[in-house]
Amino acid sequence: MNAAASNLRSIDTEQLLMTDITIKTLSSADYARWDSFVEHCPEATFFHQSGWHQVIEGIGHEAYFLYLERNDEIEGILPLGLVDSYLFGKTLISTPFCVYGGIAALSDEARQMLDQYACNLGKQLGVDTVDFRNRVDSGHGRHKQDLYYTFRKNISSVDDDNLKAIPRKQRAMVRKGIKAGLTRQIDKDPYRFYPLYSESVRNLGTPVMPVSFYELLLSVFGDQVEIVTIEHQGKAVCSVLNFYFRDEIMPYYGGGGDEARQLKANDLMYWEVMKRAVERGVKVFDFGRSKRDTGSFRFKTHWGFEPIPLNYECLLVNADQPPNLNPANPKYRYFIKAWKHLPLKVSQVVGPYLAKDLV
Repeated sequence: MNAAASNLRSIDTEQLLMTDITIKTLSSADYARWDSFVEHCPEATFFHQSGWHQVIEGIGHEAYFLYLERNDEIEGILPLGLVDSYLFGKTLISTPFCVYGGIAALSDEARQMLDQYACNLGKQLGVDTVDFRNRVDSGHGRHKQDLYYTFRKNISSVDDDNLKAIPRKQRAMVRKGIKAGLTRQIDKDPYRFYPLYSESVRNLGTPVMPVSFYELLLSVFGDQVEIVTIEHQGKAVCSVLNFYFRDEIMPYYGGGGDEARQLKANDLMYWEVMKRAVERGVKVFDFGRSKRDTGSFRFKTHWGFEPIPLNYECLLVNADQPPNLNPANPKYRYFIKAWKHLPLKVSQVVGPYLAKDLV
């Protein structure tokens, strides 16, 4: 345990003087209890699971996963990761690498106490900001950005109904992919997925994580992670890594290169993910997060998904304003333009040094 974690006991609120309530930091001995709470708490998501504690530390950041107990029963949790970057500042985030986070609790009291605890922890750690990636408004009135949206809807257990629910123009793109003779493969091989995904993000001007990161996700989350790869004449042309949680699926890391665009393979890929979700009894398709007015934002609306604003909140500690890591920020324009022209192998070697802090 690091020094800051060992000093958490000193970050007391008045309520913690009550003998039946304690706030603790997660250890491996309590992973099962934590995940049992996540499974049954309505506010919890895939990104609240204890596995992210292992992922965050595995990539070199410090994890502070807090939980509140009342009479030895978990009543609320808050997963946090500390990202200390020379380029991007020092931030306490719930949760790094994840599109959702924040507090999941069974009572308002637990929610308020965990929130105060996290704010005090951020001050003790000397961060610039404490960021909460909430799906819903916490009511604290903190700094927000009208930037990120999520896309979620219920799907049918019948493939034909789901296909008919796709708007006509996008449905035509899916049919073109089918006519091109593309096929779906389900696998667990990150080394087929990685070249396709890394090419896609390089083309967007974004650094990519190392392949070991995706191996770690597969190892930690097991059957909750699955890769769908689209092949053309036996060659993989695009691939997507998907998360499963309760009755939901979320295609999370996906893409392909020029050949995929020519064959409409990306369109078919997400249709095959939806079909695979039906096979596994999934009821909710979560298309994940996109920035407003971007290509991925428009792509998801073309599938008939309505954008839902995310209530990300930022507590300013040592910063005067929230960080702006948006690619639309003019500060990053030339970097993004240059990155798009890097050789793929170079981007795969250099990218991880930057990507681990772009969380």
